[in-house]
Amino acid sequence: MTVPSETLRLAADFPAAASEHWRQSALAVLRKTGAADADTGPEAVRELLTHHGHDGLDTAALYTGEDAPTVPPPPGLFPYTRGGRATGAVAAGWDIRQRHADPDPKLTGEAIRVDLENGVTSLWLVLGDGGLPVSGLATALQDVYLDLAGVVLDAGEAAVEAVPAWFALLAERGVPSAEVRGNLGVDPLGWRARTGQRWSGPADEWARRCAADFPRLRAMTVDATGYHDAGGSDAQELGCALATGVAYLRELTAAGLDVRTAFGQLEFRYAATADQFATIVKLRAARRLWARVAQVCGVPQVGAQRQHAVTSSAMMTARDPWVNMLRTTLACFAAGVGGAEAVTVQPFDLHLGLPDGFARRIARNTQSLLLDEANVGRVVDPAGGSWYVERQTEEVARAAWAWFTDIERTGGMGTALDSGLVADRLAATWQRRADALAHRRDRLTGVSEFPHLEEQLPARPPAPPAPGGGLPRHRYAQAYEDLRDRVDAHTATTGVRPAVFLATLGRPAVHSARAGFAANLFAAGGVASVHPPAGDDDPARLAAAFAASGARVACLCSSDRVYAESAQPVAQALAEAGATRVWLAGAPADRPAVDDYLFAGCDAVRVLEKILRDLGVP
Repeated sequence: MTVPSETLRLAADFPAAASEHWRQSALAVLRKTGAADADTGPEAVRELLTHHGHDGLDTAALYTGEDAPTVPPPPGLFPYTRGGRATGAVAAGWDIRQRHADPDPKLTGEAIRVDLENGVTSLWLVLGDGGLPVSGLATALQDVYLDLAGVVLDAGEAAVEAVPAWFALLAERGVPSAEVRGNLGVDPLGWRARTGQRWSGPADEWARRCAADFPRLRAMTVDATGYHDAGGSDAQELGCALATGVAYLRELTAAGLDVRTAFGQLEFRYAATADQFATIVKLRAARRLWARVAQVCGVPQVGAQRQHAVTSSAMMTARDPWVNMLRTTLACFAAGVGGAEAVTVQPFDLHLGLPDGFARRIARNTQSLLLDEANVGRVVDPAGGSWYVERQTEEVARAAWAWFTDIERTGGMGTALDSGLVADRLAATWQRRADALAHRRDRLTGVSEFPHLEEQLPARPPAPPAPGGGLPRHRYAQAYEDLRDRVDAHTATTGVRPAVFLATLGRPAVHSARAGFAANLFAAGGVASVHPPAGDDDPARLAAAFAASGARVACLCSSDRVYAESAQPVAQALAEAGATRVWLAGAPADRPAVDDYLFAGCDAVRVLEKILRDLGVP
């Protein structure tokens, strides 16, 4: 039966959406929340709702067709923003790459075997300092079919031993050169960034050998995760990667490789975070930027960047590590949607030591589920055409290119590292990020928000220390976890966890919100909360309850109306009862006898530092 077209009204009855109507509706909500007042006009809405990123890039609350640039060409076509292959990852999905850094060759071999039997398609082996000894390479790979599983080496300065050992192992096993896949992982500038040390192995010789004898084996990795871990923004990570890649192109072509072959010897490694759209945008912008380099070099057809995405080490927490499973799932999803050819999900217990079998299983199964059950790899560039994604891709690419040109003006990546330019720029960005973390504008579930004071962390063997000496390695949770460690050590020594007395005033409906807020903030630093009997506002009885609690610090929790009547006498009574400091949960105001305030957007790390000093925690 044919349905008359006039009956298929669907959305036709709805009025056309207009930006002005959205601004008026948003303004009404902003006025109710106090973010705008009666004098605020609709023209201010966009700025009020804009998020200002750590790298100076803004994200608006709403994007329309007016905001988006022209949608780039389809996947497989220059500038490869939407992917280097026309079919995307439909055929087999992305490469599931598992990282191994256990210094015991036998244990590493057992873990590798389990991984390959359960979905992993390539191996990332850390060799030398911080990983497997080069002498254990053959043992670790004893049961691996090297013509089936790709192997990526990560040996730093030990590459001088590791690469010849790898070639010797391939020859000993009789592996056909055409079937060898992976990367030698040579990254001299990345090594200098991480350690401050120069490395001058025969990278060009190995690249020539790969190009001549191993068509599926690359020689060099541009590892940009070190710039991410040092606090850099996405644009800074991309700019550093671009400058490093260009430096390697110069080195390889100077050694005699033609420019096409030189492009084919590079693979790029980026950090993927739980900010899924930022990760998608970063990977798309990286492809566009590298295609531009290829265009300038006269070979645009070889500008499809090979990408390896790794879930961010900086975003992972040691406290409440189970939440890391959620972070890495989001990051993995974003890496796949963003078009990475290879993805590594780091185990949730990364910062507790060497991962166990369960953690490795969860890491690889995260990818298997996304590929085989969610079918994420079967959609070609699902973010393509989004006004938001296309506009952000454009802006990140422009910011990264500007940073890249700054590096080039100084003389290239090596000079920028040696001069301190890179370190200084990344440090400035880290300070902005650290400030957002301290004020809890950037929230860390399980650490700065909803911490679990009585958690029992799983025990893991210590991981070998990674080489240092270069750019710092930051973790977003570090400031809070350092406070927790201090309190836990004090608790183990004294047998009592430090606590703050919450003087809750008024009915539960009045004080519960601020009491919960205060208890949550204190717990982020490992400090417990002691509650008096509910509904007792009498200053004398509250002071007696405070004295009996053994606490040394108190915090008033209630509504502004109750504070106006009761804050001063209660605070004074608590001080007379021995309170070292009396806090108030609410906006700062002129309240005699109240020493300090905690509120949404306050510097939580500063608050906790003060509280620990007052509680006598060293």
